[in-house]
Amino acid sequence: MASGSTVRHILVTGQPGVGKTTLVRKTCEVLKKNGIPVQGFYTEELRVAGKRTGFDIVTLDGKRGELARVREDSGNRKDCRVGQYSVDVASFERVALPTLKGTENPVFVIDEIGKMELFSRTFIQSVKALLEKPQTTVIATIPIARHRPIPFVEEVRNRHDVKVFTVSHENRDDLQDTILTAVTKAYQRILPQH
Repeated sequence: MASGSTVRHILVTGQPGVGKTTLVRKTCEVLKKNGIPVQGFYTEELRVAGKRTGFDIVTLDGKRGELARVREDSGNRKDCRVGQYSVDVASFERVALPTLKGTENPVFVIDEIGKMELFSRTFIQSVKALLEKPQTTVIATIPIARHRPIPFVEEVRNRHDVKVFTVSHENRDDLQDTILTAVTKAYQRILPQH
């Protein structure tokens, strides 16, 4: 984990449903109001009659695509599945990947670096490239560490230039200002000095 002066990337983790995406979206709104460019995507839960039926990818500029839906197991071993969800890798790549490119230096938003998204090898390579690019700041959500860690998530979590914030029901309302300050400082650190 990075010391304060070397942090370039901010990771937000916590239990499912604790408010990671909401926290990242609110942070992005404030960054934009403060004149800091942001681009990327977030994951939105879909519900029908109170029951979760899947997830969509929504870009910060409003494009939307399917990430996963509840589907019966087809028995096809090539299906990309996480539990009851079938992942539409092609849709994810078509919508999410263009947001991870850019010639300017926005804060890149990635919600989430998780099991579903990691079916895309191109996504993994794009995330690696962004994290290595010197003039880049990333704010991303990651799953909480569990008994069966996801190797790429752990690689990202353990980078020397990363600060990880763990969201809980108790701290989520107070954490936004802390995360906003960390992202703003990281972003200002990478700007060309005049």
